[in-house]
Amino acid sequence: MFHRAVKPLLSLVISFALVATIAIAGLADQPPVGQITPLASVPAAPGFPEGVVVHGNYIFVSGAATFGTAGKGPSAVQVFDRKTGSHVTTISVAGENLALEHALSNIAVDGEGRIYALSTQLGLLRFTRQGDNYTQETYGTLIPDLPRCADAAPGTPCSPTQFDFPPIGNDIVFDPDGYAYVTDSFQATVFRYAPGGGAPQIWFQSQLFEGGGFFPFGTNGIRLDPGRGHVYIAVSTYSGAPNVGTIYRLPLVSAPVAAQLEVFHEYTFSEVPDQLAFDSNGKLYVSLALSNQISVLAPDGAEVTRYQSAPGDAIPLDAPAGIAFDSRSKSLLIVNHALFTADPAHFAVLQMYVGNPGNPLETP
Repeated sequence: MFHRAVKPLLSLVISFALVATIAIAGLADQPPVGQITPLASVPAAPGFPEGVVVHGNYIFVSGAATFGTAGKGPSAVQVFDRKTGSHVTTISVAGENLALEHALSNIAVDGEGRIYALSTQLGLLRFTRQGDNYTQETYGTLIPDLPRCADAAPGTPCSPTQFDFPPIGNDIVFDPDGYAYVTDSFQATVFRYAPGGGAPQIWFQSQLFEGGGFFPFGTNGIRLDPGRGHVYIAVSTYSGAPNVGTIYRLPLVSAPVAAQLEVFHEYTFSEVPDQLAFDSNGKLYVSLALSNQISVLAPDGAEVTRYQSAPGDAIPLDAPAGIAFDSRSKSLLIVNHALFTADPAHFAVLQMYVGNPGNPLETP
């Protein structure tokens, strides 16, 4: 009788011990939170990668996002294996006038796996996979070159800036209804493309979005919060105080007004906030291009922590730009823009383990 009672209990203890052993072994395989390692090397031509998006078994990275491209090869989207980081193929942009400045900034993806990329010459492009190749089409027309409001006729669309700079589309994000929001770094404007594309319309503008100083990029990264109630916008520098970069928040409505613009967080030491990504808990990750760090903000806007490269890292953070969560590895993918060093050895996708799958982007 004693043996009959003990045997099931012994089996249960062994089962619990086995499960615990497997769990501990799994934890042992995980890297420390915040550890940054190279995942993929980005080809030096065209180089200067900026945007990153994850879909299916692939990571897509866009570039070159820089000036001085006249006379050089075409812009491109690089495709990497999501697990191994090996380079799969290059999607070269067709139709650029290579004798003039040409660039590809950030990218997005829809539910069918089609890639959207912002071209300074061609507008909002869409790439669709067909077998081993990708076909290219124009999804949205170019952002318009707006006159300064001080020079524009009454009622004419204009830019609320001190200086008359040309447009430069920077980042893109979709909302649940299929609208695409695009930041314009030089015209202090966020544009919106209707579902299906076409011509962009002004969604929101502010003098507070005008950049200044040696890096006069204003509106930069843009993302929706997990509840899809607000749009978050990174302004890298401000013309009135070039050392200040700000994360702003607006309600996700058709026509927000100036009174609804909120300061979510300010960086006051020339860190240059660039791109944004939300985790599943509502924390906002911000790439800091000039201080070479990743900042993490709590849902109330307070900074929780910062991550940076460790001494001796093979490829350190170098003007980190595009960031995106890889839900499978629970890591943050970071694109080294290397904009200021221009070091081709630093053109890379880095992987930082954070133990969080991230908040999925809208993919209409």
